[in-house]
Amino acid sequence: AHNEDLTTRETCKAGFSEDDYTALISQNILEGEKLLQVKFSSCLETKGTQYETNSVDFKVGADGTVFATRELQVPSEQVAFTVTAWDSQTAERWDAVVRLLVAQTSSSHSGHKAQKGKKTVALDPSPPPKDTLLPWPQHQNSNGLRRRKRDWVIPPINVPENSRGPFPQQLVRIRSDKDNDIPIRYSITGVGADQPPMEVFSIDSMSGRMYVTRPMDREEHASYHLRAHAVDMNGNKVENPIDLYIYVIDMNDNRPEFINQVYNGSVDEGSKPGTYVMTVTANDADDSTTANGMVRYRILTQTPQSPSQNMFTINSETGDIVTVAAGLDREKVQQYTVIVQATDMEGNLNYGLSNTATAIITVTDVNDNPPEFTTSTFAGEVPENRVETVVANLTVMDRDQPHSPNWNAVYRIISGDPSGHFSVRTDPVTNEGMVTVVKAVDYELNRAFMLTVMVSNQAPLASGIQMSFQSTAGVTISVMDINEAPYFPSNHKLIRLEEGVPPGTVLTTFSAVDPDRFMQQAVRYSKLSDPANWLQVNTTNGQITTAAVLDRESLYTKNNVYEATFLAADNGIPPASGTGTLQIYLIDINDNAPELLPKEAQICEKPNLNAINITAADADVDPNIGPYVFELPFVPAAVRKNWTITRLNGDYAQLSLRILYLEAGMYDVPIIVTDSGNPPLSNMSIIKVKVCPCDDNGDCTTIGAVAAAGLGTGAIVAILICILILLTMVLLFVVWMKRREKERHTKQLLIDPEDDVRDNILKYDEEGGGEEDQDYDLSQLQQPEAMGHVPSKAPGVRRVDERPVGAEPQYPVRPMVPHPGDIGEFINEGLRAADNDPTAPPYDSLLVFDYEGSGSTAGSVSSLNSSSSGDQDYDYLNDWGPRFKKLADMYGGGEED
Repeated sequence: AHNEDLTTRETCKAGFSEDDYTALISQNILEGEKLLQVKFSSCLETKGTQYETNSVDFKVGADGTVFATRELQVPSEQVAFTVTAWDSQTAERWDAVVRLLVAQTSSSHSGHKAQKGKKTVALDPSPPPKDTLLPWPQHQNSNGLRRRKRDWVIPPINVPENSRGPFPQQLVRIRSDKDNDIPIRYSITGVGADQPPMEVFSIDSMSGRMYVTRPMDREEHASYHLRAHAVDMNGNKVENPIDLYIYVIDMNDNRPEFINQVYNGSVDEGSKPGTYVMTVTANDADDSTTANGMVRYRILTQTPQSPSQNMFTINSETGDIVTVAAGLDREKVQQYTVIVQATDMEGNLNYGLSNTATAIITVTDVNDNPPEFTTSTFAGEVPENRVETVVANLTVMDRDQPHSPNWNAVYRIISGDPSGHFSVRTDPVTNEGMVTVVKAVDYELNRAFMLTVMVSNQAPLASGIQMSFQSTAGVTISVMDINEAPYFPSNHKLIRLEEGVPPGTVLTTFSAVDPDRFMQQAVRYSKLSDPANWLQVNTTNGQITTAAVLDRESLYTKNNVYEATFLAADNGIPPASGTGTLQIYLIDINDNAPELLPKEAQICEKPNLNAINITAADADVDPNIGPYVFELPFVPAAVRKNWTITRLNGDYAQLSLRILYLEAGMYDVPIIVTDSGNPPLSNMSIIKVKVCPCDDNGDCTTIGAVAAAGLGTGAIVAILICILILLTMVLLFVVWMKRREKERHTKQLLIDPEDDVRDNILKYDEEGGGEEDQDYDLSQLQQPEAMGHVPSKAPGVRRVDERPVGAEPQYPVRPMVPHPGDIGEFINEGLRAADNDPTAPPYDSLLVFDYEGSGSTAGSVSSLNSSSSGDQDYDYLNDWGPRFKKLADMYGGGEED
């Protein structure tokens, strides 16, 4: 065989592997049932190979599988037809014969003799029972029995689903003809046997009987592919494995299921019959190639049944819902509810299973209703000179879907407003038309407007729908006259005149116009702004006259123009006023004489070293300014004797010394300056010239500058003496202040004894009783020294906390002339005297307090015991002097004296 394969690869010959194929089939064949497989080799890996047969009942798949095209029953013992393979690239064709033998139920079969070039079947002389398969047959030739080159093709085994048993239920028996010679064990493998789902099928290993162990469900597994094996008792393969195909026969055990329980669709109102609406789909889990899975649709009910009970129909096979009647009108019926039923068994209500779903069909709006005005005429009024004011509201009615393009109104003025004073805007909520003033109207020009307004929708009307005559309306708008302000026709009026005109000169008449021609009103004029107060206005006719001389060179004039603002007011109700600006352009006249510049200068006392450049400034403008004429006056004569002027150009000249030497000092030099006006104006100006000695560079020396200032030597000496005297006085004052400060520090440091409070003992009054002790002696609050007027107490009665009566201790007397070194000694002596004074506070006696009464809010302090503070060493109190002697005796453990 290996050599044959090599030979085949080396000399490839296209064609079928057999000239004649034979298979055993059952008499009843299902549609699509696989019968056998033919093998074809094209030497090109079968690319481009196609199969065809000369029988309409059998076809060949792309993999060479022969199957039935329809369900049929074979009437004879065998069926033969030709299978043709052809190459689409080379157009070559090859033929092979397929013979299908019908398995007989009788036992009268005899063996068939094999013919050369054909594949035949040799049946066992002892025919098996009808449910026995012979996958591994033998055939006979002149040399006796031999194994055929190819195995049998076993017809598929059909098992109905949902069988009620009993289980296990025998399907077929598989046996080999060698079981007459040796014991053989049979087994099956594949999905449903030894692969999940496990043990759906089983086989008796000795007898070869194959069983199904439980009910089948085609919707889980429509077919099973098993392999049958035959081995001897030692496990050695006796026969090649054979394929077993088990098909589960479908039963109608599943209802059609709609993909959605509720379907939503829409259709335009006014649609023609046959208009597509929507599609509903139901799926059946049963075999779609059989009646069990063939679903048909029908409409059960329609709600509402208006205008007809059958407005829609459904395609029974595709589920497409279409309109079947005219008259869909959204304004009457906006939505339909349709119940759709799906039934399998091709819609057979007696045997098929059914299910229902709901189809909600919405009738969508089309613009089949033009908007119409609620009335043919509208009216409104508007004050003149107002804009963005709503004059009138136009109401319309539209039966289409609200707030949709088919309902939204669009307004247009078609006549009566050539100047575009009005516009009609749409209210987005109410759909009303708001006639609005967009350009101010004038009562004096138009007292009323007659508008024609047309309304339409945003969306065009549907085909065949015409505009209604009620889509046009008239709007009458009356204009109301209001008091308008007077206005100056020539606002910013400009006039020209020469400056310097005398007061009372009439300049112009600046009058205003009152636009209210139909009102008899008077206009009054007044000044609103006159910065220089140069003008006055006639209140009746607006005539402007001068109240003062107009000066072009004034600060109130800018760029030769003086501005004034006037007010024109009428006497209407309410009054109205307007303003106007008068601009006066002042023409310059030569009314300002030139001024000499500079006013001060300096020059050396010797000529030919330097000169002074002089010029002039004139407030006027050309031609009333330069060129200027500079000249020296004839009086006094010394001016022309000492000075001279040299002309440089029209605006500048030089002033210099005429004599060889002029004494240093300040000189006032008069110069006459004349401008070029008509008539010319002259002005005599004084220039202060400082003449001083100069160094080689022509600069004034310091001494020369002082001399030039006009101070002699005596004056300078006097100034220096004054400065020296002033400095001496300041020095003496400083010395006197320092001596006084020193004397203040050398005075005694202590004040008078009677004013000294450092060594005085302060006596504090007692506080008396507590809250409820209101009966106490106020005399106890007095100082002992101040109680001379108080009656004496009984003898032997004395408060123990009073100052003891005895001789006063003698404190040291402060020296009258203190010395800084004695202060420390004085303080120490005072300290010793105070320590030895038993009468000095605090008194070493127990204080007795008055009884304060009962019910005091203060708690008792009797529990306080100084001795409970713990064991401490208080001997150091003995070192603190006589004032602490009592404490030292109490706490230090000493004995009282």
